[in-house]
Amino acid sequence: MVILSILLFLVLVLVGAPLFVVIALIALFCFYSVGIPLYAVIGEVYRLTSAPVLLTIPLFTVTGFLLAESKAPQRIVRVISALFGWIPGGLAIVALISCAFFTAFTGASGVTIIALGGLLYPILLKEKYEEKFSLGLLTTGGSLGLLFPPSVPLILYGIVSKTNIDHLFLAGILPGVFLIIILSFYSGSKALSFNVERKRFCLKEVFSSLLSAWGEIPLPFIIIIGIYGLGIIKAQFTVTDAAAICALYVFVVQVLIRREISLLRELPKIIQESMVLVGGIIIILASALGLTNYLVDEQIPMKILSFMQLYISSKLMFLVVLNIFLLIVGCLMDIFSAIIIVVPLITPIALSFGVHPIHLGIIFLTNLEIGYATPPVGINLFISSFRFNKPILSLYKASLPFLVILLLALLIITYVPLLSLGLLEFLKISF
Repeated sequence: MVILSILLFLVLVLVGAPLFVVIALIALFCFYSVGIPLYAVIGEVYRLTSAPVLLTIPLFTVTGFLLAESKAPQRIVRVISALFGWIPGGLAIVALISCAFFTAFTGASGVTIIALGGLLYPILLKEKYEEKFSLGLLTTGGSLGLLFPPSVPLILYGIVSKTNIDHLFLAGILPGVFLIIILSFYSGSKALSFNVERKRFCLKEVFSSLLSAWGEIPLPFIIIIGIYGLGIIKAQFTVTDAAAICALYVFVVQVLIRREISLLRELPKIIQESMVLVGGIIIILASALGLTNYLVDEQIPMKILSFMQLYISSKLMFLVVLNIFLLIVGCLMDIFSAIIIVVPLITPIALSFGVHPIHLGIIFLTNLEIGYATPPVGINLFISSFRFNKPILSLYKASLPFLVILLLALLIITYVPLLSLGLLEFLKISF
């Protein structure tokens, strides 16, 4: 049956069928072949639509699209530049943090490269950063924010793996910051070799930029403080509440107050574009949940585990194999499809080797984040090639140094669980 399913999958892919059609047909075929009523798949669709946390995906996605289509990118870049521009490699660090901020809200790194690439690329070249370095920075930096709340991939991973999303939000903060720091050190060293002139720190510019970005700065605090509380402030929001409040807040600020997005002319188009992405995610997710049920019923993960145990006897070796596998998945599949298809298979196997599910989530997403810019078919490479009008091979070369650094960081994130779980332990949150 598994062999027939694989053959069916290959045939459907070769004829160009959409991913949700491929997954749904395989699920229906598998259930029919073992005599289980086909409404088992439809039941999973209903169960998905009744999950309250599902609302966070469209709400956070439209929030990110509204930010990207307004003048928020310029204001955020100005704030970060005022705060960090004086450091060696300051402009490169500004690019990294800015990309991380917008990827956290859009979830799709391609949006970040398109929205910020045209703004940051010419500035980097003007400040004497090499073209190759600038291209590699923006290509790999386009996916940096996937570990930060309110990243849609984090939410989706929580839904698929049945892991607490609030805990995942906290767990991703330190690894995400670590990735930015390690890339910042590299960028600083390269800036010194390029003889890039350092910008002087200006307190007046800091206050002026913060004032100009009054509408965007509160967003991360609304999410973090609203969900977890801070000091005497008690947590009041669920993740769904935070998503609704953020979407309403950005709508009021960008559309009604700043009026950078036309209510009648531009807003409907932005909502349509964002909901096309959301619709694709939900359709694939609903189809995949039905297939996941079959895989669980047939004990496919346990059979894979039994096979792996013949050759892999330690947690250390399992994590090595897992990282290699996920890097391949990350450069071949989009992150949403990878989460939906792969997570149900690897979760029980990882648990059997003693990998904490929250730590597994951070490892998983870090791998896919790196996979976005991994040759030969990482999606960021093609988006950057289109955005900057450069040959794809030049993007391969430009991204390579950054990928090596990210892979070293991945090893540390993988083998130092405290980096993922430390903040939860520090806040004494039971997980």
